[in-house]
Amino acid sequence: MKVNPCVVMMLISLVAAMPWGEGVKIENWASKLEVKKENITKLQFYFHDTLSGKNPSAIRVAEAVDTDKYPTLFGMLMMADDPLTEKPDPNSKLVGRAQGLYGSASQQEFGLIMAMNFEFVDGIYKGSSISIFGKNSIMKPLRELPIVGGTGVFRLARGYAIAKTHWIDPTAGDAIVGYNVTVIH
Repeated sequence: MKVNPCVVMMLISLVAAMPWGEGVKIENWASKLEVKKENITKLQFYFHDTLSGKNPSAIRVAEAVDTDKYPTLFGMLMMADDPLTEKPDPNSKLVGRAQGLYGSASQQEFGLIMAMNFEFVDGIYKGSSISIFGKNSIMKPLRELPIVGGTGVFRLARGYAIAKTHWIDPTAGDAIVGYNVTVIH
């Protein structure tokens, strides 16, 4: 079946001319925001990144042709759904999940670019999240990552997270990382 380009252009013009949201109830959250004093919230939790075993929480989803030639695994991309717990013990209380991706973005050091959403599943922050995007130089004792946004209680959040490796298995790649987070919202 041959499609007439004039008909396609006419349909695109009609759709573009239609008012947005007509007949559809859309929450305009920005107009409902109250201007008030900002809050500063400090959080501490542990990130459990498990690459080994029968049920890993992070898996390799892509890599460059030459990734294995680099000691830093440059070009590797991982997808994660990692538990966040109250204490370093993996069996301690679950407070959230870190979901997103990270990839090796450095040829000279173990430097990961992380795009992660930390969603909280317990307490007063249940259903809220913070988004982190930045470089994590995992071999440094302390790393600072920017908080670039959030949802729920943390809507329009900004701030920073300090990451410190608590434990690592260099052979398997499994790690437990402590996070001290300061969120302005």
